[in-house]
Amino acid sequence: MKTYVSPSQRPDTETVIAIGSFDGVHLGHQALLAQLKARAREYRVPSVVYTFDPPTRVLMQGVEFLSTLPEKLDLLRLYGIDETIAVPFTPEFAARPKEAFLADLRAMKPRAVVVGEDFYFGKGRAGSTADLREVCADVVSLPMHQLGGDDIKSTRIRALLKEGDVDGAQRLLGRPYDAQGVVVRGDQIGRTLGWPTANLRVSEGKALPLGVFAVQVVNDKGERWGGMANVGWRPTVEGRERRFEVHLFDYQGDLYGEELQVKFLSRLRGEQKFSGLDELKAQLGRDAEAARAALGG
Repeated sequence: MKTYVSPSQRPDTETVIAIGSFDGVHLGHQALLAQLKARAREYRVPSVVYTFDPPTRVLMQGVEFLSTLPEKLDLLRLYGIDETIAVPFTPEFAARPKEAFLADLRAMKPRAVVVGEDFYFGKGRAGSTADLREVCADVVSLPMHQLGGDDIKSTRIRALLKEGDVDGAQRLLGRPYDAQGVVVRGDQIGRTLGWPTANLRVSEGKALPLGVFAVQVVNDKGERWGGMANVGWRPTVEGRERRFEVHLFDYQGDLYGEELQVKFLSRLRGEQKFSGLDELKAQLGRDAEAARAALGG
């Protein structure tokens, strides 16, 4: 998949374009991508996702994001998109009139444009699907995708993660929620308890569920391990910042500096404050048993 930060960077060819933040690339987004690919095959032109970094609500409302740009690009590549234009979404870009956005689209010579029915653009959300038809006659406006009668939205997934409900988030995403981070040095308290952990540093603003979870961990070589993760403030040791710590089952070695992808498969419990390290150590043993059971042994 080819990636750009501006429509002016791509070749001067016709396209089919899907537009949106695509934060999390959930089931609703996947329905847009399916329409995009179908139209691209019909017109025999590249499929192009026109997206924003950061997602619009992150800049405008200060919410956490579900996908970093690298995570989003990995997902779009997985779903078979030919090109992605990830425009830096700044206050200046948000203040542009709708005519400037339409000019960007014209430059990409779209045969078809695919959006959700709630898509608006330009300063003050002045542009709508009716304006898109000034650029392209074939505008596909998909209704809100639903599951069990509820709208599938990034806002809903963020709310589920805040509750620690990774099962609910997985249903709306169509896959386990995940986070990518680099292993950095921590306090090494887990090592003294017999449960060494990789302390992951993730991008600031990344949405993380709080609690203890059964997880699957993948490194950049594609190697996989089961494990358990704790996301929280570590009240037993008077922690002062949120930490994301992962113990890999049956692993021996040094992970410092490696990038890991952690997939949240099942929530085991909420974060607790224990009377001391002995009680915490005993609970970690029980958590490991529960995590292995959740992972199928």
